[in-house]
Amino acid sequence: MKNDYTLDKYELFIDRIISVLTYSIFFLFAFACAYPFYYLFINTISANQLSDRGLINFFPTGIHFKNYMDAFKIPGLLQAAQVSLARTVIGTGCTVLFAAFIGFMCTREHLWKRKLWYRFIVITMYFNAGIIPWFLTMKNLGLTNNFWGYVLPTMVSPFFIILTKTYIESVPKELQEAAECEGAGILTVFFRIMLPVCKPILATIAIFAAVGQWNSFQDTLLLVTDNKLYTLQFVLYQYLNQASSLAEMVNSGSASAALIANMQTATSIRMTVTIIVVAPILFTYPIFQRFFVKGIMIGAVKG
Repeated sequence: MKNDYTLDKYELFIDRIISVLTYSIFFLFAFACAYPFYYLFINTISANQLSDRGLINFFPTGIHFKNYMDAFKIPGLLQAAQVSLARTVIGTGCTVLFAAFIGFMCTREHLWKRKLWYRFIVITMYFNAGIIPWFLTMKNLGLTNNFWGYVLPTMVSPFFIILTKTYIESVPKELQEAAECEGAGILTVFFRIMLPVCKPILATIAIFAAVGQWNSFQDTLLLVTDNKLYTLQFVLYQYLNQASSLAEMVNSGSASAALIANMQTATSIRMTVTIIVVAPILFTYPIFQRFFVKGIMIGAVKG
């Protein structure tokens, strides 16, 4: 009896050690993920001269928010934000709608050559013609210097279609059959039955699509020469290379009202614009996070 008590006490001690180690590892991992964003933020609200010399590491010093007010004086930043917001909202909406509808149609047993069309979509995941053929195709379609060049190429994504199809196949077919018995057509079944049921997977797809649209800048680099269509990420890419000249430009317009400690530097411009670009997607992600795991996992296991 005494040996059993000693063994239980020993096992309890080991469990606590394992729990402490587990929580410590998770804490360190979370800290490693969060610290870069925290570091950027505290440097944008600290005295710019200290930030430029790398003296701000854990706590802000000389707190001010002038960097953010000055950042919006940079030419083209607000317009680029509007373009990025528009492509994210429109592109995400179109991607989710098309992924849902095509995935739904690929589950319809009466669709002509259903398996052929599905395999034709999936095979595009494994073969890529390359940038030059892609650019020539976009040019021939008139999608260079065109806002729809951001939206149309991303409307059909094989990966999202696979996710949607797998999810719909996990939904009882009796739902569709009951609606069809009442005289509902394909569009009615899709919009009134399947879309509400598929909210978790559609929210998951929306996260992926929105992050991809918001962070994309390569398509702007290759397709767009009109600065009215520049996205926020592309503007950030340019500003990171031109931060010194931008700092001089901003300071020349506000030097009379600024303290020397808060004069714009190349470092403050880079960090401030980076926070402005990253913040919207950081605040959007938690809204859909509760759907994320459920949307990915449901339908992954059969039987």
